[in-house]
Amino acid sequence: MTGTPDGDFADPIQAPGTPEAAWRAWPGWSHLPEAALGPFDRVVVLAAHPDDEVLGFGGAIAMLAASGTEVTVVSVTDGEGSHPDSALVTASDLVRLRTAETRAALTELGAADSTVVRLQVPDTQVDMYEHEVTARITPLVDGADLLVAPWTGDEHGDHEAVGRAARRAAASAGVACWLYPVWMWHWAVPGDPRVPWRSLARIPLSPTALDRKRAAVGRFVSQIAPLGPGPGDAAILPPQELAHHLRDREVVFR
Repeated sequence: MTGTPDGDFADPIQAPGTPEAAWRAWPGWSHLPEAALGPFDRVVVLAAHPDDEVLGFGGAIAMLAASGTEVTVVSVTDGEGSHPDSALVTASDLVRLRTAETRAALTELGAADSTVVRLQVPDTQVDMYEHEVTARITPLVDGADLLVAPWTGDEHGDHEAVGRAARRAAASAGVACWLYPVWMWHWAVPGDPRVPWRSLARIPLSPTALDRKRAAVGRFVSQIAPLGPGPGDAAILPPQELAHHLRDREVVFR
């Protein structure tokens, strides 16, 4: 794969991605300010699908939990649409698998006591329920220090809808809102003009937090390993994609 924009692909997520080596060599890292991770009493982390919160913010969750911060994780969908063409697993199977994977991943992060709220919005259809999502998360944010959600420019409809809902809920509650990218590392290139780099801040991960994040990502077997030999059972997150999320830093738009 080459680090080139998505060209003629209608869906940039399906286009050839940018290699992690290109991101690691990017000199722009040194210009990103650091986001202070607290002190916070309570943080609410939204995920469009189970695993988003670990891919984009898992190391931070580990450090927050270690500092005594109360973490609430909100899974907007159950991720039942990840393998629509599978001949081996049904949507109901995926709900069960991904719900269990989330809890196992949080345990790996040292956040086993975190509250997990499932909104059960249909996967791939969050934009149709965006105002409902806003209404349901607003009371969950009341009294929190920070709301964290997927980035509104991530080029995935569910991620962007959750991010928009988060911004509205945070504004209503008077709570700070940070947004983490997931697919941006795939479709963007270093210095990409489609990305508002001036809004980006980095969160350095401690070695312990990074180790915990690696273990947590490994719990999402339904996403990182093939479910079977057929094309409909392929891994959603092959190694070249996971590499973007296993760095010694995470980033947020503020």
